[in-house]
Amino acid sequence: MDLRGYANHLARIDLGFDEISYETLHEEDVHKYIGGRGLGVKYVLDNGPEVDPMSADNLLTMMVGPLSGTDVKMSGRLAVVTKSPLTGTVTDSHMGGWTAAKLKWAGFDGLLFKGKAERPVYALVEGGQVSLHEAADYWGMSTYETVKALRKKHGEKAAVACIGPAGENLVKYAAILNEDARASGRGGTGCVMGNKNLKAIVILGDRNNRPRPADKEAFTEADKRALATIMDEANVTSPNKGGLSVYGTNVLMNITNTIGALPAKNSQHTSFADAEAVSGEAVREFILTSEPTCHACPVACKKEVEFTYNGETIKTESYEYETAWALGPNCFHGERDAVGYMLYLCNEYGMDTIETGNACSTFMEATEKGYLDGYAAEGLAWGDADAQIELIRKIATRQGVGDKLAEGPTKFAASLGHPEIAMAVKGQSIPAYDPRGLKGMGIGYATSNRGACHLRAYTPASEILGVGEKTDPIAWQGKGELTKLLQDLHAFSDSLDVCKFSAFAEGAQEYADQFAAFVGIPGFSPEDVLLAGERIYNLERYYNNLAGFGEGSDYLPKRFTSEPSNSQGSQGEVAELDKMLEEYYVARGWKNGVVPESKLKDLGIL
Repeated sequence: MDLRGYANHLARIDLGFDEISYETLHEEDVHKYIGGRGLGVKYVLDNGPEVDPMSADNLLTMMVGPLSGTDVKMSGRLAVVTKSPLTGTVTDSHMGGWTAAKLKWAGFDGLLFKGKAERPVYALVEGGQVSLHEAADYWGMSTYETVKALRKKHGEKAAVACIGPAGENLVKYAAILNEDARASGRGGTGCVMGNKNLKAIVILGDRNNRPRPADKEAFTEADKRALATIMDEANVTSPNKGGLSVYGTNVLMNITNTIGALPAKNSQHTSFADAEAVSGEAVREFILTSEPTCHACPVACKKEVEFTYNGETIKTESYEYETAWALGPNCFHGERDAVGYMLYLCNEYGMDTIETGNACSTFMEATEKGYLDGYAAEGLAWGDADAQIELIRKIATRQGVGDKLAEGPTKFAASLGHPEIAMAVKGQSIPAYDPRGLKGMGIGYATSNRGACHLRAYTPASEILGVGEKTDPIAWQGKGELTKLLQDLHAFSDSLDVCKFSAFAEGAQEYADQFAAFVGIPGFSPEDVLLAGERIYNLERYYNNLAGFGEGSDYLPKRFTSEPSNSQGSQGEVAELDKMLEEYYVARGWKNGVVPESKLKDLGIL
């Protein structure tokens, strides 16, 4: 295959038989699905959408894109793609840091794990080869302990992606964490890894092996233009302006709260009085210690902090916006240091902070309304941070009611006979945007292929930040079309694989220019970017249709469509989902959530 950026090398690892084989990429698939997320979904589809996500036959793929690990700005992303044990949909979850770069530098486009090891193992990746090693000594360790132990054995330059006790205990929203505390968090990728008895992947990659562009001169010009957009003070990515560089993703806490789009008390409210206490501004003023960055990133949104909670001093990464919200205002408190400690525990155990926070808030509402039945003795009051910390421990170790919550808030609420208190779509809980105050998030949550998600189509870029075109956050008109556009654009960037935050500055033109020059496909256009993204998004939807998600599977919790907002900025608003869905399906060419065969053929999927 005569394309730059690709190693043209994959490993298939059958953990059940200790067999490892190698293969090249299918060039036709590369042209259709690009890499990263897109190619990962294709491999998972080829494995069969009917597979039980908790069976040994479920395929777990770790994929990088053609730009991962290159000199392209913000190209430090890796996609983990599998069938989710939380939702039953196809899912992809991306981690930052240096893992993706080192996997590319080790000579791979992806690792495909199948089967279940008889004993705990870890995979060692180096020089185009993969080997399996005993991991019994690491089983039971936290993610922090695992990283430390495996780097002591293989060197401090090793990338380590691993699970903690939550993954080992098959918590359905267990995450995979790396040495930079960057997570493949959503969808339960860590649960799949734990179910395979795969404790970690250790990667040794040499930067001298990074790919070089096919057209050096054209790439240099494309790279300059992309960097200029990132550094432009008109964009939130600019280190000179503030935003992401100064406050991290948590720059959004106060903004979202002000416009009445911050879900609080399990979305019973759309703002929270003490939200500022867990904002990016508060982190910077009181507990910030350092600001490291991921591979090839000039933005440096990652923050690290030090604080003391109940007499224990903790040094850890700072809480992102989603984490701060999920564990704080969502649970009706703004206990800054307690939220930091909860994040520390979630990372130590290896759990998705968004789903964990929603599990806590669902349990709190069940307590408040007397729905707990046999679990009443373990009930949790709103805002009780100390008890919330203990609940997080129970979930990770599956003790008491934690065993039930470990299956996910959706299943827990249904088991109580009150599914309406789980703020989730397709079994995955919402992130930190209320669709009554940000209408684009309503249609985005409903139509996301991996369950409720802000990253499939980040409409607040337009609704809050004015990226591309400023739209009214509480107007529903046009949000179906906007969501479709962003879903396609993000599907492409996730397949390159570059950071989602690049889209706060870059667009289809910048992606097309860098991809064309680096890979060596002259004439690749912005229209080609969106067509490839559309194909990838339809491939995912096709998978879900085959997996049992038919007509009517795009919805929102009734709280968002029937209980008006009670906050300034969105007072009295509900999410007009039916109207947005109608607009969206016309734009997509779908029938009530199902991709017609004609559409699949037009896109070259069939």
